[in-house]
Amino acid sequence: MAEFTMELSDEQKEVRDWLHGFAADVIRPAAAEWDEREETPWPVIQEAAKVGIYSLDFYAQQYFDPTGLGIPMAMEELFWGDAGIALSIVGTGLAAVGVLANGTEEQIGTWIPQMYGDANDVKVAAFCSSEPDAGSDVASMRTRAVYDEAKDEWVLNGTKTWATNGGIANVHVVVAVVDAELGSKGHASFIVPPNTPGLSQGQKFKKHGIRASHTAEVVLDNVRVPGSCLLGGKEKLDARLARAREKARKGGERVKNAAMATFEASRPAVGAMAVGTARAAYEVALEYAQTREQFGRPIIDNQGVAFQLADMRTSIDASRLLVWRASWMAINGKPFTAAEGSMSKLFASETAKKVTAQAVQILGGNGYTREYPVERMHRDSAIYTIFEGTSEIQRLVIARTLAGMPIR
Repeated sequence: MAEFTMELSDEQKEVRDWLHGFAADVIRPAAAEWDEREETPWPVIQEAAKVGIYSLDFYAQQYFDPTGLGIPMAMEELFWGDAGIALSIVGTGLAAVGVLANGTEEQIGTWIPQMYGDANDVKVAAFCSSEPDAGSDVASMRTRAVYDEAKDEWVLNGTKTWATNGGIANVHVVVAVVDAELGSKGHASFIVPPNTPGLSQGQKFKKHGIRASHTAEVVLDNVRVPGSCLLGGKEKLDARLARAREKARKGGERVKNAAMATFEASRPAVGAMAVGTARAAYEVALEYAQTREQFGRPIIDNQGVAFQLADMRTSIDASRLLVWRASWMAINGKPFTAAEGSMSKLFASETAKKVTAQAVQILGGNGYTREYPVERMHRDSAIYTIFEGTSEIQRLVIARTLAGMPIR
């Protein structure tokens, strides 16, 4: 087990500086354009693929960093560049993680390369879980998967929403209900291969922020996929469902929801994204306060501005500490006895909203225009308190964990 440390190794610093350079030289110059266009920034993703950032190998290396700091460090630097473009670059990772966590070796080897493509033919993937009536309440999911034993095929029907890369992805990973009586324990994940009949893009959302990231509904109308597309295989699914049914017959053990436990472990990465956006806005505000003069002196000389900057920097550093602690705990198998994963996401996401708002205020009228990036950063920051569990859900998870109650 790696000791917890705040000091990055020379190798980690080298990766951080490389990512920072890419964010500064490639992502930031393109940020305003793709925000206005509200389209997937394919040229930037292709550049990321050429240098090795948009690849499974890169994220695997960071994920298996024994200190746990590889992923949060990468997320912070990329999202420091721009949240919308960064989400377009890392969005495929959501689907890849779904396959890595639940798939067989054959499924991993077959489908993950198709999610990324290569530098000359970039592909993306989509993870489809949320539904119009099932966001935080995963037990309310309505998308159904029915097994056609005669053809060894699964038939999927339903509508997914808020899917990053939904409808434009080469590969979709879809969570569906296979046994409605078991609630969230009756769910399974399926690969929907490219060009499968019946899968279509529904509404594409015009969003307040992260506009360079494609978000849409995915409609499944009698989508048939081979039995081999059930992640983990049918034998494993049947065994899992049998255990769940047996527990239900015995009165239903109060155990922590597996999906919620997975989200708890992944939330520090979202916290790191929020830290990157907050840091970016703070740096713009600090430079502006040092150079903007009013009444014959820089505005940072005014206590009202200086104290805001002090609070901004303090909150950012505290957020990073919470994210790094939770990330280290996760990689080293330390249980989140106080919902430390949710703590990090909650505090960092709320910090991003507050810090970006303060940055707009410090820049005054300039901050309210699109001539300065803090306006975009402020819009982007709103998503952190919503996706991967709202701030209200984070507080619920933390409170129920502290009370020793099950997380549903």
